[in-house]
Amino acid sequence: MKKIILLIALAFSFINSNAQQNMATQTVDPKTGTPMLVGKSSKKEIQLAPFSAWYNATHDSYKPNAKTIEELRKHIDGITIIIFMGTWCEDSQHQVPAFYKVLEQLGFDEKNSTLIITDRTKTTPDHLEKDKNITNVPTFIFYKNGKEIHRIVETPVNSLEEDMFKIISGKPYKHIYED
Repeated sequence: MKKIILLIALAFSFINSNAQQNMATQTVDPKTGTPMLVGKSSKKEIQLAPFSAWYNATHDSYKPNAKTIEELRKHIDGITIIIFMGTWCEDSQHQVPAFYKVLEQLGFDEKNSTLIITDRTKTTPDHLEKDKNITNVPTFIFYKNGKEIHRIVETPVNSLEEDMFKIISGKPYKHIYED
C-alpha cells in the first residue's frame, strides 16, 4: 500500500511540475497597470481572462483563406514554430489569435509549437529569447529539421496563411523589416 501511495504521489508531482513548466508568470504591466504574462506559455493561458477578451474576438472573426490552407497542408510536415508575443502588444493581440486559427484549420499539432511571452523589453525571466534576435512582437519563427527557415515579424506582408505558405514551401519571402 505504501508503494502505491508513493507512486501516486510521484506521478502527481511529475504531472504538476510539467504543467508548471508551461505556465507563464502573471505580472502587472508597468506602463498600463494591467495584467500581463511573461515566460513560456500555452494557447490555453491566453484564452483565459483577462486575455480572453482580445483573444476570442480576433480568433472568432479571422477567416483564413481556404485555398491557401489547403496548399499549406501539403508542406506542413516536419515544421515546428516558436511564437514570441506580448500580451501588452496590440499587434500580438491581433496576430497571435489569428495565427492559432490558421494552425487549427491546418490540423497542426500544438506540440510542434512553442509560445513565449515577453515583457515590454522583449525579454523573459528565463532568457528564452536569447540568440533569437527578437526585435518586434509578435515574431513567428518557422523551423524545418531544427533549422530556422524564416520568420514573420510583427505583421504579415500579405496574410498570415499566405506568408506562412511562402515560408514553408520555400518561395521567396521577406518579412516587413527585411531589406
